[in-house]
Formats: sequence, C-alpha cells, structure tokens
Amino acid sequence: MTDRRRRLAAEFFAAIVICLAFVAPVNAGGEQKARVRADRALRDGDFENAEKMYRELLAKDTRDKDARLGLSFALLKQRHLQDAYDQAARVIFADPLSARAHALLGATILASGDFQNSVEEFRTALSLHENESLAIAGLAMVDFYENRMEEAVKGLRRATSLDSDEPDYLFNLGQASARNERYKEAADAYERFLLIAPKTDAERRARIRGLIDFLRYLVNQGQLYSLTGTKTSLPFELTDGRPLLKVRVNGGKEFLRFVLDTGSGMSVISEETAKKLGLHPVARGGLARAVGGGGKFEIVYGFLSSLELGDMKVASVPVYIRHFYDRSTPVDGYLGLSVISKLIASVDYGERTFTLQRQSSADYSEAPRTFASALAGTIPSGIVEIPVRTTSSGFLSGEVRLEGIDKPLNFIVDTGASVSVVSEKLVAEEELTSYIAPVRMRVYGAAGIADDVKTVVLPKVMLGNTAREQITAAVLDMEPVNETAGFTQSGILGGNFLGHYRISFDFKRGLIKLEPLKITAKTSNNLQPM
Repeated sequence: MTDRRRRLAAEFFAAIVICLAFVAPVNAGGEQKARVRADRALRDGDFENAEKMYRELLAKDTRDKDARLGLSFALLKQRHLQDAYDQAARVIFADPLSARAHALLGATILASGDFQNSVEEFRTALSLHENESLAIAGLAMVDFYENRMEEAVKGLRRATSLDSDEPDYLFNLGQASARNERYKEAADAYERFLLIAPKTDAERRARIRGLIDFLRYLVNQGQLYSLTGTKTSLPFELTDGRPLLKVRVNGGKEFLRFVLDTGSGMSVISEETAKKLGLHPVARGGLARAVGGGGKFEIVYGFLSSLELGDMKVASVPVYIRHFYDRSTPVDGYLGLSVISKLIASVDYGERTFTLQRQSSADYSEAPRTFASALAGTIPSGIVEIPVRTTSSGFLSGEVRLEGIDKPLNFIVDTGASVSVVSEKLVAEEELTSYIAPVRMRVYGAAGIADDVKTVVLPKVMLGNTAREQITAAVLDMEPVNETAGFTQSGILGGNFLGHYRISFDFKRGLIKLEPLKITAKTSNNLQPM
C-alpha cells in the first residue's frame, strides 16, 4: 500500500511538472502577444490603446522594462509629458545604463522646454549607445530650435537612416530642410512621412499634403526672399501696441498696412487685400488650430513677387492668405520673420521707427554657435542682450521669469500681439489665480473671436536681467500653439511689455537686444493680443 501511494504520488508530481511545463510557455506566449499588440498600436498611432496595453503588461509585471519604455513613448506621443518622464525615470532607477530610457527622458524634458537638462540626457544616451536614434534626433532638434540648420538637417538624416519607421524623424527633417531653404528635400521628407505615418489623423495629413504642394511650387520659383538695398529706416504707427508699417506689394504704388509680427514665421495677407491685388492661392490644404472662434482656420498659401519696405525690396515672398476678424483696426497683412530674418531689424517704440540693415560678413563670423555662448557674450552698458530660440512653427521664443515661479518659462516674443499672454495651464499649475483681474477682454485670433477672456496682472516679468512690473496678460489656452511649437510655450510677450524698449533682432546670432526707453511709448487700452 505504501509503495502504491509512493508510485501514485510520483505520478501525480510528474503530471504537475508536465502541466507546468505547458502552462509557463502559454503565459509567456500570451505576454509576448500582448506586447506585440501594444507595439503595433504604437506604430499605428493608436496611442491611447497602446498606453492601455502597456499598463496592463506592467500590472502583471512591474519589472517589465520594455513595457515601461513603450508606455513612456506612448505618453510622449500624447504630450502627457510628466507621466512620460516618470515612466522613463523609473526605468533609469532600475537600469541606469538604459540608453533608450535616457533618450526618452531627454525627449520629454525637451518638449517641456528645458534645453540644458535635455541635452545632458541625450548625451548620456549616446555615451551608452552611439546609435540611439531618439537621442540623435533630440540633439538635432535642439540645433533646429537654436538656428543651427546644417547640424539639424545632418542629425535628422542620421536618425532617419537608423530608424526609417519612425515618422516623427521624417516630419522634423521636412521642417528643418524647409527652414534651411531646401524645399525639394523638405517635400520629399514629407512625402515619405505620409507613406509610413499612421492614417489616424486625417486633418494633419491634409495639412501636410497642402504643404507638399506648396513646397513643390516653391522649388520652381528660384531664390526666395532675394534682397535689394543695404539699409532702410521707416516710421510706423503704434496701433493697439503693435507697429503698423506702410509697405508696397508686387510693384504697386499704393501703400498697404502691415503689422510687424515676430509671432509669425511666414507673412500673412488678408483675403480682402488678396482679392484687390488679384492674388490667387498657389496651394491649400487642411485646417490649422488657433485661438478664437471655432478654433480652426483653413490653410491657404499665396506668393508675392515683391514686397517693399522703405528703400529695401524683398523679392519672391511666400505668404498665407487668411480671413482677418478684427474690423476695428483694418490691416492688410502681417510681416512675418521670414521676410526680415536675413537682416538686423530694430524696432524703436519711443521714436516709432523700424530699421532694417544687411548683416556683414563679420556679423556671420561672430555668430555664437550655442545658446550658452550667447548668454556669455559681452553686453554694452545699458543694453540687455538675450538669446532666443525659434519654435518649429517659426516663432521667436525667449526664456522669461515670473515672480513667484522658480523655473524659467518659454514665452513667444510677439510684436504682433497687443497684450501679453499666459497659458491657462500655467495659471492652474502655478496657482496664479490670485493674480486674476476683474477686467475681461475680447481676443481676435486667427480662427475667430474669443470673448470674455480672463486676465491676470503679473507682479513682475523678467526677460534676461530686465524687468517690468504690473503687466496685464490675457489667460488663453496655448495648446493650439504648443501642438506645433515643438517645445512648450507658457505665454506671449506682447506690446504692453515690448513697448518699453528699443529692440534689435539679430536672427543669425539668435539674439535680441533690449534698450530701455527713457519715455515709454503709449499703449492702447484696447487690448487685442492676436
């Protein structure tokens, strides 16, 4: 009886072992299939489902490093930056030598606008794995934002060659190539992007198709922004805190009214003025998100044969054609950065003069190669010299400090905005609600009109080592801007801040210079930021 029991026990134990041998691979196989599904969802642009699947994998095994890295990337794609950061940081805590985790940490930090720490993480990633494509692309985007175009294009080409299935690398290569006036390469990159990018975002794809058509058109137009003249100075009206210039278009004798708009990469002309000039769209496609109205407007591209500013002439100027909603201050267009980016531009709010001057070869040779070197430059007495970056969408962005907030914030430097702006998110996160003022305002945006907009009165706003107190700012949703900016913008410096200075824009060196006015220019109480 005892022998029989022993034999039965042995047979039972053997059966259990056999069952476990079959069960374990089934579980492992199930987890592997779940990971494959999560990875596929990530590639297909179904980021919410990818996030859900990665979280389910982590619920079963919190030590699953690959699932946590996938989760971090899915969160980054959705711009859930804090959560993406936390997931990557947890991997680094467990595995400090994970190059991918350091690259993801760098990417989330860069998207939040912290350049110095992002660069450190990207370099750490590359020291661990020299072909970590996300780190290579990240450093290239730092070059892009800081106007080192050759380095940006080179880095993004390398990232694309290392990971040809990542659509963001191609999209960024298209942006950098276009900024570097390589329009064919830009169009080709966007074409390749459409081939591999998820087909989930129809609006974005429509925008890119329209952009490709426009870039193909530009390829056949010869040299863009061709300059005639060396220097010019012209007066401007200061209307609602915005410099309003008189310009001539397409060789016409009539002066048109254009707002100087450093908050726009490309120039814009109104639908009404375009009709008067017989200016027809050369390409169109998709909707862009913006402030006001329904939150979207159609993207329509046009092309000017010339634009004259005083004694200077700029030939072959791409423009947007757009409906203008502000009827209280009629304007014909907005003069964007691309028209003046090859010049040194000065705006004297005191004398109300706008000056343009060609840059000499010495200006180019002295150009700082990094943002940090610009900070370390020698500054003449009485003048504040501040390094600026350029967002993906072509806006100038500078680091601003607000009283009560320890970290620097990125603000768009926008001569085309009547009043400054802070983001709704910043007001909520930094508890700025105590600064909310009883005054409400109407905001004219690219997509329409926003009424009853809240305002705050900021105790102190600092740009470099210059500061202004009691600055009124509109509280707006900046997400439409941040979706395309590349790195988070927390606000806008408008005319009620900039109007206290004589400002010079040195685009090639990535600098602006502020000289305080002895007599502050008067600004309008009619606050219209956009």
